[in-house]
Amino acid sequence: MNNSYEQALTDYIEATNTHDFTNVKQMLHPNVVYWFTNQNCTTMIEIQHYFENAWETIKEEVYEAKDVQWLVTNQDTATCLYTYSYSGYHNREFVSGQGRATNVFVKNKHGEWKLIHEHLSN
Repeated sequence: MNNSYEQALTDYIEATNTHDFTNVKQMLHPNVVYWFTNQNCTTMIEIQHYFENAWETIKEEVYEAKDVQWLVTNQDTATCLYTYSYSGYHNREFVSGQGRATNVFVKNKHGEWKLIHEHLSN
């Protein structure tokens, strides 16, 4: 169980890098909302399709969070900013990039930190 917001972010990044949405979904609040550069996703099905498309587009993708700054934290919510980076293979050629991210975590009734919002931009 992720009993700290810092661990929740680490676990979320690790789940993302498994390329298995079942693992990612375990880290998400049921009301999660994603804002990507090119699309907003407000249902779990939309989010799953977005992730799976990204993994299909960038093979062997490795996603990382760098320079994490926790802006607001309390016993039930935590918000952070970070620089995200990715690398992998697109059409058999190595590609990489980075952008900005905002993540908001909330603690559920079981004491687990869940991601309720992510905003990624280039």
